[in-house]
Amino acid sequence: MKKPKNLITVILLSSLFMWVSLAGAFSDTSSGVSLTVEVKGLRNSEGVVLFALYNEDGSIPDEHYEKYLLKQEAEIHDGASMTVFTGLRRGNYAVSAVHDENMNGAVDKGFILPVEGVGFSNFSTIGIGNRPDFQRACFPLEADGKVTVKITYF
Repeated sequence: MKKPKNLITVILLSSLFMWVSLAGAFSDTSSGVSLTVEVKGLRNSEGVVLFALYNEDGSIPDEHYEKYLLKQEAEIHDGASMTVFTGLRRGNYAVSAVHDENMNGAVDKGFILPVEGVGFSNFSTIGIGNRPDFQRACFPLEADGKVTVKITYF
C-alpha cells in the first residue's frame, strides 16, 4: 500500500507545481509601474492641486472630470505639489493639473478662460492657439517615471 500513496503524493505535488508555474507564466504578477507628477511655481500655497491621469484619445480637455482614468488631490507646500499614481499598465498617458485655490473640485472659469492655474503634460503654455488634446499631451510610460506639469495662469 505504501507505493500507491507515494505515487499519488508525487502526482499531486507535480500537478500543483505545474499549475503554479503556469499561473505565474500567464498572469501579470507585477504591481505595475508608477508615475510621479509634480508642479512647481504655483502663485500661492492656497487650496490643493487636482491631478488627473488619462489614457485614451479624446479624453482631454476634460474640464468637468468625466473622462479621466485616475484622479488625485494633493496639498501644496512652498508653491509646489506632487502625487504618485501607482499600479499602472505600460502605455501612453497624459496628465492635467489644476491649482484649485478655493478647493471646490472644479475648474473655475471667468468669461472664457480659467481663473485658477491649469496645466497639461508636454505643454509649457496654453492658449486659444495652443489647446491641449490627448495626442499632444501623451507620453509613453514603460517603467516608473516622472513628469513635471507647468501651470499656466491667465
